[in-house]
Amino acid sequence: MRYEELTGLVQARAQLPDRQSAERSVRATLETLAERIPGGLADHMAAQLPLEAGEPLRRIAASHEGTPEERAYRRDHGERFDLIGFAGRIAWRTEHTEEEALREAAAFFEVLDSAVDPELMEKLYGVLPSDIRELLPEGRAEQG
Repeated sequence: MRYEELTGLVQARAQLPDRQSAERSVRATLETLAERIPGGLADHMAAQLPLEAGEPLRRIAASHEGTPEERAYRRDHGERFDLIGFAGRIAWRTEHTEEEALREAAAFFEVLDSAVDPELMEKLYGVLPSDIRELLPEGRAEQG
């Protein structure tokens, strides 16, 4: 999937007014996702996405701060935060409300589900807490 197609689908599904809003939403969701999931999984996901979409995943996964032990833990496990934290981070990055952030993230997950290998999506769903999995496409959310 090309980047323009990915952002166009997110724009349509999230009912965003323009391409720039969709790009901002995609970037914010990917950055937040990269903070939440193990770094190795973020790297694998970035490899399956268009270069422009993979960049936020790679950048966040590589930029963990703290002691070597803290960085290693985040690399293996990701940060721990729930749906409220997930929505708040996306909202802050997009300058939208948390409700808008959740709608945009759900639209992004629908597009992501068709953009990467099903096996990789299963791994992603396996590391997300149940409240964030509520944003997943209906069939995937029920599997988790």
